[in-house]
Amino acid sequence: MWTGRFLRVAASLLKGTGCGPSGPKLWQIPTKRYFSRLLVPQRSVLQDSAGIPSWCYLYGGWKPKVLFALCRTLKKDTKSTIDFPAHPVTVTDIKQYLRSKDVPFHDGYSCLHAPSIFGESKSYVLEGGRKESSYSMFIDKTTGQFLCKESLVEGSWEDLQDCLEVMQKEGQTWISPDVLLSYSQTLEEQEEREMELKEVHRIWSSSVTLSDLLEEEAQLVKTMFQINKLTSATLKKFGIRFFKPTKSLVFPWFSGRDASLRGIKLLSAGTKDDGQVVYTEATVPKPSNYHNLFGLPLVGRKDTEVVLTGSEIDSMAVSQATGLPTLALPRGVSCLPPVLLPYLEQFKKVTLWLGGDMRSWEASKIFSRKLGLKRCSLVRPGEFQPCPSEALVRGRNLARIVKASIPAAHKSIVSFKQLREDVYGELANIEQVAGIKWARFPELNRLLKGHRNGELTVFTGPTGSGKTTFISEYALDLCMQGVNTLWGSFEIKNVRLAKIMLTQFAMQRLEENLEQYDSWADKFEELPLYFMTFHGQQNVKTVLETMQHAVYLYDISHVVIDNLQFMMGQENLSVDKFAVQDHIIGAFRKFATNNSCHVTLIIHPRKEEDDKELQTASIFGTAKASQEADNVLILQEKKLVTCPGRRSLQVAKNRFDGDVGVFPLEFNKTTLTFSSPVKRKQKLRKVKLEKTENPEQTEVAETKERAEKVPKPAKAPKAPRSVKGASVGKSEEGKNQQ
Repeated sequence: MWTGRFLRVAASLLKGTGCGPSGPKLWQIPTKRYFSRLLVPQRSVLQDSAGIPSWCYLYGGWKPKVLFALCRTLKKDTKSTIDFPAHPVTVTDIKQYLRSKDVPFHDGYSCLHAPSIFGESKSYVLEGGRKESSYSMFIDKTTGQFLCKESLVEGSWEDLQDCLEVMQKEGQTWISPDVLLSYSQTLEEQEEREMELKEVHRIWSSSVTLSDLLEEEAQLVKTMFQINKLTSATLKKFGIRFFKPTKSLVFPWFSGRDASLRGIKLLSAGTKDDGQVVYTEATVPKPSNYHNLFGLPLVGRKDTEVVLTGSEIDSMAVSQATGLPTLALPRGVSCLPPVLLPYLEQFKKVTLWLGGDMRSWEASKIFSRKLGLKRCSLVRPGEFQPCPSEALVRGRNLARIVKASIPAAHKSIVSFKQLREDVYGELANIEQVAGIKWARFPELNRLLKGHRNGELTVFTGPTGSGKTTFISEYALDLCMQGVNTLWGSFEIKNVRLAKIMLTQFAMQRLEENLEQYDSWADKFEELPLYFMTFHGQQNVKTVLETMQHAVYLYDISHVVIDNLQFMMGQENLSVDKFAVQDHIIGAFRKFATNNSCHVTLIIHPRKEEDDKELQTASIFGTAKASQEADNVLILQEKKLVTCPGRRSLQVAKNRFDGDVGVFPLEFNKTTLTFSSPVKRKQKLRKVKLEKTENPEQTEVAETKERAEKVPKPAKAPKAPRSVKGASVGKSEEGKNQQ
């Protein structure tokens, strides 16, 4: 994206080319920033399992001096910051403006198509000898962002408006793309891009094709990445290479007018302690700038059908088995960046086969909305329809599976026939349907079963009990597992919230270990975590528009709102406050359902006495909050108690399967985390059993359990008279035998 500073620079450069303005300066339509991604300094993309950068193994340990400099550089106005306009543009506004500037266009599936203004207009010959202009500039109907496929120039709707104003005033019909592409916000960013490109070319030139490996080594690589069924011709067709220093497959990103190498993705294989194989990915440039539709150079201009997959190996499997054009999404099922939509406009039919689990199925339904429901069909995962690579290994007929894909859109449900396969899918995949499990809160998994899209969770607790601290770890746990998360913190500022979450992520006080900050911040930045920049009282309509914008751009699947009371002050004061709250809760409920997005809403409780526990009825307002919610969580706190165990989490409502209950929480002030305490009763029971069998071992175990507070001389084994029950009889019998 370009800011107003870019346009001023571009204008000054255009003056010398005859394409720019000679009169007044350019302006930028005022925008208000509403949400942004957390930004911290970047690290090298390639690291091994121990966190050691890959350059330590390359070229004798040579270390680039610029990219890996030890000094910290702070980026203040960076391109990753998102500007959200105060008045979002609509497709009607875009069309009216283009007509006023005499710019021809026609409707596409997700974009408007127009002739490019970045270079001399091109035309192609139709059947019959008629010429038609090349419509190579695509304008997103939802955001107004544009992309010229010929010159790779992209920008916001405000940028395009300013460019058109400049051209109109100067009487020009085009702007040189080289002028715009040469613009860079900062020298640091330009150097970083150059170093990334050099790193890409170094790795690519050092990697080898699989056909250049020894036969035994090539077979080992194919077995390691489970690509034995892919032929050498397929691997060569897609340009797959092997990088020996990190033992990784290399997938290239070719793009641009000259099909130049813009980036790479490395797929590495490793094993866990239990022997399970785990695959990890690394991209250059970083994932947020890696927009590679793998296989795009192999797609012809006249192709009208494509199969979208969630991985590069799946894409090659479909291509080999069916002969259809295939593309792999750069970030799998986690996100479909809108910047990729223009490259998919030429296809009249898009089949989404993103994987073989329920998460890929949910992602397929969400992505089809962006692409246009009418042209999309989905491959439903199941026992006989796994992911494409697995289907190829099993010997399935992939062409038949693609042909049997179901339409993404239907008019209405008229009978159980339309629901039959959905019901079977839920019965056959109970664990996946239950949602994503928490890693830090196993007791929450036991009650709620998991985190599911499309639900509304209401969370409450006494003032000062740690609601924000708990819910930040609750959301962080899910975000670390790939759940795209948007935080709306109206109560505390984003810097403080990010500090809390970073401490919970690192599990240590970073203010005491500042030398480790950059290392942890680099890892934290890779999380799909975004923040609204609201603070204090806000209008609910503006908040919902921002949420909708974020869902479209980043495929957000979890929104946290802290808290509801900060949106009630902006509404009409003449309306009853309980009616306002009901309206807001209903709006969030509708948003969660329509966007298949989980909304966690924090609501303060009514004032209760300190010695009383909160109930569902304690939630501030009417009963609508608990009625609309799928889950109700209450953070209980015994204010008159100071010993451990004063806090607990109560699941008061669970619409998924009805399980409710309470489990204790312990707060660790050092790491700002909550965790379930260890059950002591089971340990005591175990000690008693050991004691009856061998009193000497029992004494040693008890000494260790006291954490060796004060070393004491060993005592003689106690008489077994302290042990009750059948074990006493056995001990006395053994004594008599002696």
